Amino acid sequence: MITGASAGIGESCAREFASEGSNLILAARRTDRLDALKNELMNKYESIKIHTLSLDVSQKTSIENAMSHMPDDLRDNIDVLVNNAGLVIGMDPLAEVTEEAYDIMFNTNVKGLTFLTQAVLPIMKKNQRGHIINLGSVAGKESYPGGSIYCASKHAVEAITRALLHELIDTPIRVSLICPGMVNTEFSTVRFGGDKQKADGVYKGIQPLVGRDIAELVTFTASRPPHVNICDMLVFPTNQSGARTVYRSS
Repeated sequence: MITGASAGIGESCAREFASEGSNLILAARRTDRLDALKNELMNKYESIKIHTLSLDVSQKTSIENAMSHMPDDLRDNIDVLVNNAGLVIGMDPLAEVTEEAYDIMFNTNVKGLTFLTQAVLPIMKKNQRGHIINLGSVAGKESYPGGSIYCASKHAVEAITRALLHELIDTPIRVSLICPGMVNTEFSTVRFGGDKQKADGVYKGIQPLVGRDIAELVTFTASRPPHVNICDMLVFPTNQSGARTVYRSS
């Protein structure tokens, strides 16, 4: 089950898992994109099952409704949950962050991950197998100016993941955190309110990661032997060494 599967890292994860023969539950708000992706993957990989869900992870009722309308054979056998859905809004200093922006980031990045994990975890416990893979960020490891609330939300993701790892220590269920640095997806475009030119400027002079780079690491993490758990992974493009430490060629 992959959230935020209509674009970026989530879409790339869907492609990578499909290529490995996995059945897929793809969730996002933009169902037209999900349906197009489903049709493409099912034509390419005829043996797999794919179910798409209209899901707004920021709304607990949306999660509950989606889980109740999922085909039983897929819902009752969720082996991997990829909590990928997340976003950032703006670069405002803390003094200027609006309540709306705060709510959107925390509801999506923290509450969504929490409530979806709560919905799936009983299934994994019943089956005595499962893997929860959370997409964090370098912003969850170090803060930077203009990122106070987004960084706080990703620090929360890191804390939740670590606590869950401790809580499930007596089970076969694995918990992993993958923290990308600069990845060229729609992420920055959303951050800057759809300003593509401004978003592209973020990656000027550096070759950033792309969605597939992270998706390959997600599938690698999920495919380790049962006794191996990759707990925490920080991934940068070659010319990045911190949240704001980047070498850019002229």
